[in-house]
Amino acid sequence: MQYSADGQPDGTTTAQFPQPGFLASVFRDLGADPDPDTAPGPDTAPGPDSAPGPDSASGPDCAPGPDSASDPDAASDRETGDGPSGAEEPVAAHARAAALTHHRTLTVQAEHDRLADLLRRAALPVSAMDFESQLRRYEPRPYPADGSNAVAEAEPRWEDFAPAEPPAADPDAAPTRRLLDSGYQRELAQARLAHQRALREWRTRRAEAGSPAADESRRAHEEAEAARARAVREYNESLEECRRAYRLAEPAAVESLLERALAAAETATQDLPAPCRAIFRPLTRTAVLDLDLPPLDLVPSLTGYRLAPGGDIVPVPRPPADRAIDYLRLVARLALRALQAVDAVETDEILAGVVLNGWLREPGAAEPLCLVSVDADRDALARTRLLPPAGPYEEHDAEAYDAEERDAEQDEALVRLRQLGAAVTPDPYARAGVEPAARAGAAVPAAPDLSANEFAQLVCDLLTRGGLADWSVRLRGPAGLVATGEGAPGSALPGRWVVWASRGAAEVAAEEIRTLAEAVREESAERGLRLTTGRFADEALDLAAGEGHRHIHLVDGDGVRELAMTHLGLPLVAGR
Repeated sequence: MQYSADGQPDGTTTAQFPQPGFLASVFRDLGADPDPDTAPGPDTAPGPDSAPGPDSASGPDCAPGPDSASDPDAASDRETGDGPSGAEEPVAAHARAAALTHHRTLTVQAEHDRLADLLRRAALPVSAMDFESQLRRYEPRPYPADGSNAVAEAEPRWEDFAPAEPPAADPDAAPTRRLLDSGYQRELAQARLAHQRALREWRTRRAEAGSPAADESRRAHEEAEAARARAVREYNESLEECRRAYRLAEPAAVESLLERALAAAETATQDLPAPCRAIFRPLTRTAVLDLDLPPLDLVPSLTGYRLAPGGDIVPVPRPPADRAIDYLRLVARLALRALQAVDAVETDEILAGVVLNGWLREPGAAEPLCLVSVDADRDALARTRLLPPAGPYEEHDAEAYDAEERDAEQDEALVRLRQLGAAVTPDPYARAGVEPAARAGAAVPAAPDLSANEFAQLVCDLLTRGGLADWSVRLRGPAGLVATGEGAPGSALPGRWVVWASRGAAEVAAEEIRTLAEAVREESAERGLRLTTGRFADEALDLAAGEGHRHIHLVDGDGVRELAMTHLGLPLVAGR
């Protein structure tokens, strides 16, 4: 209502809109400039008398009447966006976009937190799953009637229930005077009732103990305990049988123990599928492990989202190098955990070495891709601390931890893996694979299928069993090795020897025979042995048969196969 000069209403109404101060504050919070036509100036700031009420922008006396709600001009302002409601539309859209950006960034952060948790759990120590830890022990369970109530089965005695007599006021008084105490008489009556009740219960239990139902219950309990003891005994006997088979290096027993140890090591990261299979090769006493690596999309590709000036939600990608190193850190910890599980379970020194290949198996790919391969002998595993200590994810706040120090500790798993001579892909997201050190293929391996350590171990076993002692490897590589050994007098290989062993399809030329003869002279040895899984050229055979090189002995692929059957009792495919 409008009022005239004398303070009386003149019968007209005026619609007033809310003050724009709230919208201006929203604009300022979102970093936008308020509309100059609606922003309040210093002269129009509401005073204390014009503070808005709960239902009005200018007080209860100035609330818009019912006519203003149906004002066609106000309705057209709301529809066209020229009024205050239209000004709120871009603000609401901007706020919704900001909230959505924040929500998506939190989702990405949750993915980073999950990766950090997986890195932490993948580095937890592995419990040894050897035969001793798998033994079961039988502990008999007593029959319930023979348990804690066994002491109470004796006949209740009155002495245990009788109350103490009251002290006499006069030491010289007769004892019969104490029986006249009323309190003592009440306690005595209650004690007699309790004694009689205990006697009845004791007699009832004795009667029930000799009943057929009680005898049947006791017999069932004893039979169940005998079955438990028999099951534990049979399990331990089967486990001991497996242990004897393991000590005889039977492949099934060795593989069973290794796979149980590998499965137990995965319990800390059951939500991360990374199974590992084991193949044992008795010829070289080497376990070949095939580790399935986690998918590449497990590592987040974004750092978050940001809101562009135009209102679009823009993803913020991570540097490709950071994403690759995070994936390799996880791969390194999974590989080290598998190696530690094998090393912890192998207490009988059956294994001479371990080969681990990490395979990426992608849907639609024709063949799996090898991203990491380790060829480690037993001595290397014993020298290396396989799992790194607790990293920054466990002990420190990631934001408060120095980035350079964090990267150094995170890379420690990769450093330890490379100390074992591992081949690691430079970029897993570029699908850059590495050559496996060895492949777990046929039961009878071929010489090219052996790893460098396997081939060296095979040559060492053949020649030490042939009579060479004090075996010492001087040089070793993927193609072969150079070593020295000394045989006892009267043995099949007496004296000091220089051994040059290699594998491959190429023929051994005469020049290599001359090189070996020079090495024999430099080492002050008496004989030299040139061993190959392939063939010798005719010139090399003629040179070795000559007068100046008769101290050089040659063994080709057929000879290697015969030595394996003679000294190891196992077949070998010398070449392809």
